[in-house]
Amino acid sequence: MTSSAAISLPRPSGHSLRHLIVAETKLAYRVPVGLVLGVFIPVLLLVIFGVSPGFKRPINPHTTITFMTAYVPVLMALTLALIGLVSLPIPLVMHRERKYLRRLSATPVAPRWLLAAQVAVNLVLAVVAMGLIVGGAVLFFGVQAPADVGGFLLAAVLATASLFSLGLFVAAISPSPPVAGVLGTALLYPLLYFAGLWVPRQNMSAGLRHVGDFTPLGSAVQSLLNSLQGSFPPTHALVVMAVWAIVMTLAAVRFFRWE
Repeated sequence: MTSSAAISLPRPSGHSLRHLIVAETKLAYRVPVGLVLGVFIPVLLLVIFGVSPGFKRPINPHTTITFMTAYVPVLMALTLALIGLVSLPIPLVMHRERKYLRRLSATPVAPRWLLAAQVAVNLVLAVVAMGLIVGGAVLFFGVQAPADVGGFLLAAVLATASLFSLGLFVAAISPSPPVAGVLGTALLYPLLYFAGLWVPRQNMSAGLRHVGDFTPLGSAVQSLLNSLQGSFPPTHALVVMAVWAIVMTLAAVRFFRWE
């Protein structure tokens, strides 16, 4: 009887995680916040910038970097910011508010697996969007392929980790979806400013650029642009992104509540 009971008792498995990923993917499709904000808008901006004649000229008289080349890392940063700060935290907070996490904790499936499923779904969106941005820029708009592929991939991974961890921290401390939306937006705009969305970082004052070097997106854009031009990302930029990722992950774990 003991053996029979043990066999019939449901246990969490990789199969359960796949079911969660499928369920969260369907939710992301029905409420396509990440798909629209994180994929469609950055790709649309890429097309708009690419067909604009002004984006083919250098960003200032002291460099040969064109606006188009400079904005490829910025659009990648925009993708990560929108997915990490909007698409990732809000569904998690909604699940908590609707007691879904509480009910899940009574099943053999650990609630933390829902975190893994959400991260996996949004990670796929981020990879697709960044692939479309880089591929579209290289194939259709005359941007050179990343000359330092290893440095480019490392910078992209660290940038993704830092923004996703920041999004998980927003989810951890937000008591409701509206609060998560406000916090995510409050972080979104200054981070995008220092990333160079409105003013290219190369045209910022030295002081603003120095402040931006300590933000995850400012460091990400600097690292990605260096890799596009053939040099390995600066060590301090990689360290800044790694520190953001570690600190925000630890803070998210510390403050996260399932109900």
